[in-house]
Amino acid sequence: MENGSKKDVMFERMREKKKEVKIVRRIVLVITLVVLIVGLIGGRSVYKYITGALQPIDPDSEEVIEVEIPIGSGLDTISAKLAEKGIIKDARIFKYYAKFNNESQFQAGTYDLTKAMTLDELIESLKTGRVYREPVFTMTVPEGLTLKQIATVIEKRTGIPEKEFLDYVNDEATISMLMGKYSTILTEDIQAENIKYPLEGYLFPATYPFYEEKPTVATVVDTMIQATATNVTPFFDFLQREEKSVHWLLTFASLLEEEATAQSDRETIASVFYNRLKIDMPLQTDPTVLYALGEHKDRVLYADLEVQDPYNTYVNKGLPPGPIAGAGKSSLEAVIDPSQTDYLYFLADKQGVNHFTDSYDQHLKNRDLYLSGD
Repeated sequence: MENGSKKDVMFERMREKKKEVKIVRRIVLVITLVVLIVGLIGGRSVYKYITGALQPIDPDSEEVIEVEIPIGSGLDTISAKLAEKGIIKDARIFKYYAKFNNESQFQAGTYDLTKAMTLDELIESLKTGRVYREPVFTMTVPEGLTLKQIATVIEKRTGIPEKEFLDYVNDEATISMLMGKYSTILTEDIQAENIKYPLEGYLFPATYPFYEEKPTVATVVDTMIQATATNVTPFFDFLQREEKSVHWLLTFASLLEEEATAQSDRETIASVFYNRLKIDMPLQTDPTVLYALGEHKDRVLYADLEVQDPYNTYVNKGLPPGPIAGAGKSSLEAVIDPSQTDYLYFLADKQGVNHFTDSYDQHLKNRDLYLSGD
């Protein structure tokens, strides 16, 4: 058996043991609580009441409830506060549960909690000072995917059909609602005449936790746009200073994301694009041609470069009308802080290593040297 497999088995056994311990402790806790208050209500009803109180108030609730825990608050005060806000069913049971698990060191602060949180999640949140929830599942959306490709990922992870997702993100009512909610991120730029898909490039690539088994398409999309807002907001000062828009940033970054390989230098590629823009030279980046064609091809043919489409940066100068894919944080940062070079040309060899030059003649030599036989 390989080392990796042995480790996997070991970790799996540890996880299972941890689960078993937790279940045993919960059973013991229930029995203990039953014994403590059995005289007040009666055996069977007590057991039912306590087991219910150990569960989330409403597992499907998405309502966020603000709870303020003052400095110096003890477990009695915190338990009462959570019960008062409707976060837990019974203050006494929460208190006993925390004590039984040797948890009592909680941090003061203001928390955005929900009725869907378990007692363990509440305790972890109050211990760490940040809201903690254990997701039902996670969904990873890699960098560089188009809306159509994201739709495929979402269908596989959430069960939301691709068509339902694409219909939703392209619906005028959806766009109008989201523009109202995220007015600093979603501007009129996404409704320009030549834009193919309004939300292309606005669904941030990341790993997303979900706390319900079947999130709605609205929840998924809103979560991803919120992530875009979170990651773009730090660059607002730069955009204001340079008199650029969020749309410009996401569009520029999407080109870097699509041109980048595992070994590529985004900052240097960004410098090439900046240098070309300065001298009004077409960007001539192949990914925009593929986006214009609406299909993936292993190699772009010379005939493809002539396609008459606003997104084709071989026939149109400047950036395309909008993003061509979802750009990650490193591509956004490369736009903001590019390398300082005089390069105007680059190509990636068969190993994915980029070769840059400021000379067209040298660029042709690089092409013969690194791509001969293609």
